[in-house]
Amino acid sequence: MDLVPALEEPLRQPLKSVLGPATAKVMAEHLGLLTVGDLLHHYPRRYEERGQLTHLADLPMDEHVTVVAQVADARLHTFASAKAPRGKGQRLEVTITDGSGRLQLVFFGAGVHKPHKELLPGTRAMFAGKVSVFNRRLQLAHPAYELLRGDPDEPVETWAGALIPIYPATAKLESWKIGKAIQTVLPTAQEAVDPLPDTLREGRGLVPLPEALLKIHRPHTKADIEDARSRLKWDEAFVLQVALARRRHADAQLPAVPRKPAPDGLLTAFDARLPFTLTDGQQRVSREIFDDLATSHPMHRLLQGEVGSGKTLVALRAMLAVVDAGGQAAMLAPTEVLAQQHHRSVVEMMGELAEGGMLGGAEQATKVVLLTGSMGAAARRHALLDLATGEAGIVIGTHALIEDKVQFHDLGLVVVDEQHRFGVEQRDALRGKGKQPPHLLVMTATPIPRTVAMTVFGDLETSVLDQLPAGRSPIASHVVPAADKPHFLSRAWERVREEVENGHQAYVVCPRIGDEEDDPKKSARKKSPEDEAEKRPPLAVLDVADQLVKGPLQGLRVEVLHGRMHPDDKDAVMRRFAAGETHVLVATTVIEVGVNVPNATAMVIMDADRFGVSQLHQLRGRVGRGSAPGLCLLVTEMPEASPARQRLGAVAATLDGFELSRIDLEQRREGDVLGQAQSGARTSLKVLAVIEDEEIIAEARQEATAVVAQDPELTRLPALRTALDALLDEEREQYLEKG
Repeated sequence: MDLVPALEEPLRQPLKSVLGPATAKVMAEHLGLLTVGDLLHHYPRRYEERGQLTHLADLPMDEHVTVVAQVADARLHTFASAKAPRGKGQRLEVTITDGSGRLQLVFFGAGVHKPHKELLPGTRAMFAGKVSVFNRRLQLAHPAYELLRGDPDEPVETWAGALIPIYPATAKLESWKIGKAIQTVLPTAQEAVDPLPDTLREGRGLVPLPEALLKIHRPHTKADIEDARSRLKWDEAFVLQVALARRRHADAQLPAVPRKPAPDGLLTAFDARLPFTLTDGQQRVSREIFDDLATSHPMHRLLQGEVGSGKTLVALRAMLAVVDAGGQAAMLAPTEVLAQQHHRSVVEMMGELAEGGMLGGAEQATKVVLLTGSMGAAARRHALLDLATGEAGIVIGTHALIEDKVQFHDLGLVVVDEQHRFGVEQRDALRGKGKQPPHLLVMTATPIPRTVAMTVFGDLETSVLDQLPAGRSPIASHVVPAADKPHFLSRAWERVREEVENGHQAYVVCPRIGDEEDDPKKSARKKSPEDEAEKRPPLAVLDVADQLVKGPLQGLRVEVLHGRMHPDDKDAVMRRFAAGETHVLVATTVIEVGVNVPNATAMVIMDADRFGVSQLHQLRGRVGRGSAPGLCLLVTEMPEASPARQRLGAVAATLDGFELSRIDLEQRREGDVLGQAQSGARTSLKVLAVIEDEEIIAEARQEATAVVAQDPELTRLPALRTALDALLDEEREQYLEKG
């Protein structure tokens, strides 16, 4: 982060490498560590005490782990195999223990000799490998290990109490090798330039940066670790908030056309034809948006609301206000299915107000056009002409809206639906279509905790819709443990039949489509013991639909929907389902966002453990949209004690999306909150946890705003400027620029 010449030195260079060339290569390719500075900022994930053992019961499945444990016993078996037909094959099974739980290690073939000599009962070591299940027991196949030997002169207490840093590692490079590499470069930490202004650091009692780096990599006590982490969390929070504060400052300087709705225009006419009154939340958020639209710099607002809280209505009123003021509004949807659906519902809500220039259109009416990639040439030409002349006040489309050919008469507002599905470049391209920067409203149905909103969307003002409109029904959610209790699954299909018999419809969601080509390389490759123990592939739409039609849902009208279907076919399937002609829709997550069929009351999610918490919450929001209560069944084969089952239990226990998004984030560990998927850049948050460190983030935001207000270019704080440049390498800078 704080790159100065000594810390900028590459780990790998032609003449002299700081580390061995092979180690440097793995660090670059697998951990994204290129310089001495990068390596110093690769912090331990946790610490083990030499004399204490890792708790083995909590190991996560399918992850690469490092544990400290003691060998309980070791047995060498011989067996016959294709390679060793005379019973000469060798397998070494070593059992390690933490005093309560046990874990099996397995070594094969020529790889058994060294561990057979070294891993004697009573030996303590660090072991690293991928956790899998074999014969219903946890195991590590062919783990790497490092024996923990004491220095003969060192007192036992000192040796046993020494803290061993455990680093985020890969299968190619174990934690202890990373630790040795860091010890090699640790002396250069003295040259790290401190990005925090002195007054801030001293005022908060934080240790200087070189001391923090030393203490995090080579702590003598647990207090050392605390000192270092408090300091490094502040670095991350503050530098990131300065970046966001500078964005807000720069945005406030941009010009925009103020858009105030006409007193008796389109918006007034629309409100008059609404068959219900807006909720208090919708009225409050609309006021916030209208205030922003009336200013002479561009609005940047994030509108978050639970599935079904009426975000689309709030966005539509904002679009109508802009049309009233003589501008145009564009709504960007992530998929064609969703764009078509938004277009249908907007035209229905507006009625004759959407028939501008047509017979029967109201006096204040405008045109609402749809623009997607799969439209016919004539319809497309027509839509483009309506946009260029200003005849169409509202356009709804997919990223086809961004193409060069699309010209607007006067683009005043861009509404982006489901922000996380849009690349930054796409938002930026659409913004560039206005004569001056248009106002921007970003909508998401994924509830975002306050700190994440401050961190990820820190350059956007946030509005939250947290009430559901009257008449929405509760959704009952239950976990169906298919492996432990198969009769529960049979009962689930009976429940679907009952819903259909009562005149309702149901969704069945699967993680996979099922027409994927098998990769010949994968099938030709010899299966290792780990692969053999791998779980079966996720359930697929085409297979499940076939089984249901022939089995438990025989006689019902079942259709499939997935992303690889032709857009016209997708639309036809959705139309039949919306019209009630189809009883059960078996689909992938294409239905996750925005699909609105109030008559659908039941949802069965197969292999629910393969989906994230937020995704399950989104999917569940598709049922219970009418007056009848909703039912969501989460089907899984995971055992009761597994983390996956606990996650599903949490989803079943609450309908509060904000609570679930906290759980989701806590489980995901460190990720790049600047949008890894969108920037492709290296992880920026290593010690800061966006949920736990809410106070630090809020305080850092205040401090950052004050610093930027006084000195937007940071001319008086060169070290902070350097840290900022390192955080915002070009890709990330663009990510924030376009946020």
